[in-house]
Amino acid sequence: MGRIKSALEIALERTESVKTDKASIGLYETKQQGKRLANAFLADPSKNPEDELNKYPKDQWESLKQGIFEVLTPQITLPVTAEDLPRIEAVGRGLQLLIKNGRFAAMYKQLVQVLSDYLGEAAQFEQAIRQQYAPKLRQKEEELSRRMGREIRLDPFQDPEFAAFYNQNLNALKANYQTAVDQVRSEAQRLWDELHP
Repeated sequence: MGRIKSALEIALERTESVKTDKASIGLYETKQQGKRLANAFLADPSKNPEDELNKYPKDQWESLKQGIFEVLTPQITLPVTAEDLPRIEAVGRGLQLLIKNGRFAAMYKQLVQVLSDYLGEAAQFEQAIRQQYAPKLRQKEEELSRRMGREIRLDPFQDPEFAAFYNQNLNALKANYQTAVDQVRSEAQRLWDELHP
């Protein structure tokens, strides 16, 4: 009668043919290092990613660049505040190092200007919405003051009606500018794919 095999013996038999692919592991680790380089660059845009790249052997550059690209591309976004613009500019410098295309560089420079315009327009937009909503807000403040027996001041964003009105209108503005962001991101991906088939 045959011997009954333990689960460990069966598992070992099944995994005998599986060999570790040290090259794949090395490429993965190098790509992860590229991601760390990109994050360090975003944390301190005064660093030159090309200098960091030159510290590695040339045979690792493709994996490093892949990691850098995967971190930088999602960073092409609408800014929330003016403090986001330097980060977005740094993303462009990093991508230009990887893509090396004059048309893309000009397109990205134009995007940074468009995003700067967006911030200005969003600030004007917020001011206009606040002015438009001010009479209704005063009416609510007067009603609350009368009920509470003391003067009440409301922040417009505490009022759900104002917040909904604001978000609805601001989302329309964002949608217009998001198109430009999406175009640049897809162009970066297209150019990357051409260079790295």
